[in-house]
Amino acid sequence: MSPSATALAGFAAWTLTLVLMIGLYRTYFVITGKRASNQFDPGGADVSEFARRLCRAHANCYENLPIFGALIAVALITGQSALTDGLALWFLAARIGQSAVHLLSTSPAAVNARFAFYLVQWMVMAVMAVRLLTA
Repeated sequence: MSPSATALAGFAAWTLTLVLMIGLYRTYFVITGKRASNQFDPGGADVSEFARRLCRAHANCYENLPIFGALIAVALITGQSALTDGLALWFLAARIGQSAVHLLSTSPAAVNARFAFYLVQWMVMAVMAVRLLTA
């Protein structure tokens, strides 16, 4: 599998991991009787600050997955994955880094680090888009 395809599959797997974490976290509250299964706010803020951050990290993944997925799909479908292969795994590393920092802290330093990881992702996708559009 090409690095581009690996990064796309990895991004999807990371998004699934975060939703699994949400499910397990909520299951704990239901099993322990702390909350009914129909009493969860979609944003997670009603459970804990961590749950809110976990829901936002997951939402940020599904908000950005279509853009990255479209770029990688174009590269793979048109046989031009060489244009995205060199950056794809860097994108995935920055995506996981952003989510991990988001889960760990909301301190000013953490927010700055999270933005830096996001900026890397944005720049990678911009470069990929330009390469694909000008090839």
